Amino acid sequence: MNSSKKVINSWCMYDWANSAYNLVINTSIFPIYYTAVTATDDGSDLVSFFGFEIVNSVLYSYAISLSYLLSALILPLLSGIADYTGQKKRYLRLFTTLGAVACMGMFLFTADTLEWGIACVVLASLGYSSGLVFYDAYLPEIAPAEMTDRISARGYSYGYAGSALLLIASLALITFYEPLGFPNKGMATRTVFLMVGVWWIGFAQLPLKHLPTNVFNRKPTGKILLNGYLELKKVFLALKNQPHIKRYLLAFFFFNMGVQTIMLLATLFGTKELNLGSAQLIPVILIIQFVAIGGAILFARLSDKKGNILSLCTMIGIWIGICMFAYTITTVEEFYIVAVLVGLVMGGIQALSRATFSKLVPADTIDHASYFSFYDVTFHISVVLGTFSYGAIEQLTGSMRNSTLALAGYFVVGFLFLIFVKMPKTSDAKT
Repeated sequence: MNSSKKVINSWCMYDWANSAYNLVINTSIFPIYYTAVTATDDGSDLVSFFGFEIVNSVLYSYAISLSYLLSALILPLLSGIADYTGQKKRYLRLFTTLGAVACMGMFLFTADTLEWGIACVVLASLGYSSGLVFYDAYLPEIAPAEMTDRISARGYSYGYAGSALLLIASLALITFYEPLGFPNKGMATRTVFLMVGVWWIGFAQLPLKHLPTNVFNRKPTGKILLNGYLELKKVFLALKNQPHIKRYLLAFFFFNMGVQTIMLLATLFGTKELNLGSAQLIPVILIIQFVAIGGAILFARLSDKKGNILSLCTMIGIWIGICMFAYTITTVEEFYIVAVLVGLVMGGIQALSRATFSKLVPADTIDHASYFSFYDVTFHISVVLGTFSYGAIEQLTGSMRNSTLALAGYFVVGFLFLIFVKMPKTSDAKT
């Protein structure tokens, strides 16, 4: 196991690199820009997409769903090939490049290029989400079991801090666009999308340089595609005899539907349901980032003392309360309260979910990418169904509030599966 300080810090820096996309594009500036660009002069939220009329926020939800569906379809085979050849880093580089270049392509997204903008959203999201499987798969290779929770939390903390810094720089550029020489705020905003792509691919060069290649010195022979499939099949068959991993994946599937949907679409909720402007939304998004750093560390320490399952169950309980409260909110102050609570559990549940699965992976395996492909495909499909159902419920009922209430049900089901998961017996693990 390569667990040197340089390798661990380089691994964490990938979170620093790609989290800027997640914050600036997925969560803050792009959704606000998208809502403004796709709104009509008469206040309608209907847009024409390849000749079809659809609600703008529903179209965005479906675009995110499509990107994660595509990722779920291609990742299992690619992860098998990565394990068989020992080339996780190659695929990490591929999807990083795809995501960053597509993000830069958003610079050309205007009211007249909706189809181009949605295509860039799909490809950038595909690059971001697909790169995670190969990034996550490094965790059990660089982190001893007793350090997994803390290193996973550190990665997310790097991501929250780095993305917050870029968001502050982006806000300064948009706010002071005239002194900086931009003709209008729209051009300044689209320049931010270029900045995110450059930040992403630029800082990713550090982990791409220092993360190990072919850790187990695998020497592939024969047909790579066939043997990649056989590698995946081997892990799939092994999972049949690992009931706690299966239960955990079921639990993760449901509670992650709620977590990711809230993170991806909360800004649209604030914009449409509460009529919040960027001046009200952006500060609270920054607060969330810094609260999330503390949340990730807090729940990693709780896990050290009381175990992964108890820590995860505590956070899921808080998420259920958030959904119920969000259904009733009507004021900016109430939205801020929800946002702070989201920040508290956002970092913790993501970091601990990854670390918990890492501990459940058999210690003697070398097929980490294949194991993590099941984790990340579960992640992707949950995002597909979560965002799709959120958009569909809004379309059927006419209100995002009903969609938010439905998310509470996903958390409840995830909680019920999670309480039957037992962690492996190690010197540090607690059930």
